[in-house]
Formats: sequence, C-alpha cells, structure tokens
Amino acid sequence: MHLLLVLPLLLSPLAVAGEHEHAHAQASLGRHEHGVGELDVALEGGVLELELRSPAANLLGFEHAPRSAEEHRQVARLREQLGQAQALFDLPAAADCRLTAQQLDSPLFAATDHAHDEHDEHDEHDEHDEHGDAHSEVHARYRFDCRAPAALDALDAAPLFRAFPATIRLQVQLIGPRGQQGGELRAGASRLAL
Repeated sequence: MHLLLVLPLLLSPLAVAGEHEHAHAQASLGRHEHGVGELDVALEGGVLELELRSPAANLLGFEHAPRSAEEHRQVARLREQLGQAQALFDLPAAADCRLTAQQLDSPLFAATDHAHDEHDEHDEHDEHDEHGDAHSEVHARYRFDCRAPAALDALDAAPLFRAFPATIRLQVQLIGPRGQQGGELRAGASRLAL
C-alpha cells in the first residue's frame, strides 16, 4: 500500500484550530506561497516515502511556461537536480537506504518536453505559453528502501535548501514510528527526527 496515498487522511487530526480557515482556503486554491514548500514523509518498516511540493518560483525563479531556450535549459536542469534525491536529502549512511522509485511532475516539464518535440531553438514566446503567468508547481515523489531501518532516525534537508535558496521553509507532515507529527524545516533547522 502506498503510504503517501493515506497520508492526507491520517494527518487531518494534526490541523490546528487557528489555521483551519487558512488551510481550507489553501486547499481550495491549491497551496501556493512563494518561499514555502511542503514535504510529506512516511516511514514504515524499511520504506521511506517523501513527497515534495513547491511553487516553481522557489526552485526556478519563475513559474510561467519556458519562453526562451535558456528557460528551457533551466527547467531541464531542475528536472535533473530533482532526479537526484540522494543529493537533496541526507539520510544516515548506516540505514543503507536506496532510492527505488521516483516521480517528477510539473506543467513546466510537459511544456519543455513539448518544445523539444517541436524544434524550439528560438527565443521567441511560443504558442504553448497559453497559461501566461499561472502559478506552476513542482511535485517530486521518492521511495527509499532501507536495509537497516533502525538506523534511520533522521532526515536532513540542508542540501535541498542549499540547492534552492529561494525555498525559505518546508511545512512537514510526518507519519512514522512515533506517530503523526507536523512541523517546519528551514535552512538553519533542516533536520527532521524520524
């Protein structure tokens, strides 16, 4: 069973009464605050699943469909960076965790793929920038299988904050051996106890 599929249901009791209206508004509009991303963490046995959701501006500096060859290159570099989860999250070496699955999603990736399919070498605005300056998000899902799960006591997102300095904080939801938790990670406080 995919742990991240049940994560929203299990974490709903974590909602703080004072944030109810804010969370409801965000859920109905799609959470989107520049500088802020979300990280869902699920740990069961030797399986660690992470789901990162972030406004594209935190990772790229822009959110519109790529308009130039340079912006297409930036999106391709982002996809490559996100494809290297071991370089974004530090896990205890003793846990012997291996990335076994990942999924990267964003409308920007689709726009870049579409442009490559169509000979896009010029720097003009093209017709698939129909969404203008719409708020684009990036979703990255990772699954790690850990051979020594007892040693998996923490996750450090410091490399992610270094790679993407416009990301100021990550709102975290965690389901792990100690139950359900919510929290926040920042560049100076990037370690999450599992």
